[in-house]
Amino acid sequence: MAIADSHHRHQKWRLCAFWQSATPTPSSSASSTQNLRNNSQNHNYQNGGIGSSNRSSSSTFSFVARSILPARRSLRLDPSSNLYFPYEPGKQARSAIRIKNSSKSHVAFKFQTTAPKSCYMRPPGGILAPGEILIATVFKFVEHPENNEKPVDKRCKVKFKIMSLKVKEGTDYVPELFDEQRDQVTLERILRVVFLDPERSTPSLEKVKRQLAEADAATEARKKPPADTGPRVVGEGLVIDEWKVRREKYLARQQVEAVDSM
Repeated sequence: MAIADSHHRHQKWRLCAFWQSATPTPSSSASSTQNLRNNSQNHNYQNGGIGSSNRSSSSTFSFVARSILPARRSLRLDPSSNLYFPYEPGKQARSAIRIKNSSKSHVAFKFQTTAPKSCYMRPPGGILAPGEILIATVFKFVEHPENNEKPVDKRCKVKFKIMSLKVKEGTDYVPELFDEQRDQVTLERILRVVFLDPERSTPSLEKVKRQLAEADAATEARKKPPADTGPRVVGEGLVIDEWKVRREKYLARQQVEAVDSM
């Protein structure tokens, strides 16, 4: 019986010891809380690192996309890739290009060429309202060939570049706009020069002639003074004529009175 009681007390002691080891002490509780805080801080730090890494990779991707993907063009050009000139050596040839603002905002455009000494544009730049159309004239001096061969229907080394820039309504055009806002400038097109035989009728040559005729008509229309749309005074000249008649009658009476007084 004593042996049984001793065994029973030994079992109770083992259970109490187990319960004591499982129950947290104040020091172990504080240590566990500190560990949880440290783990939470480490987790937040890692999440923050991942977020910043994602933001950095996103900005890098957008930069690469802007540099690779073509910018949305604001101008519609006709012709879109070539400038056609009649091949007349020793003369100044003309070509034309139709420019339309296909965007919903005002757009400034500017011409540049690789041969500024022999080529120029009229106008060299300007601002187009949404939907506005302009036909620009391009001039080029055609030099004589070195081997006496006609380089017709062939591309020339001379190139033209058309750039665009969205501006606010009411902005005055100055070439410095493209330098001040260089990051927002869009390269619209690079046009190559193609010579055509003026004695052989082709669709491209006939199209250039029509566009040049339209450009000349628009230039002449701009030279004419604007029509006077203000209110006109009926009989405006009659007032002056009546005053002259009265003046002459008055002078005549003065002469008659002077003769009678004598």
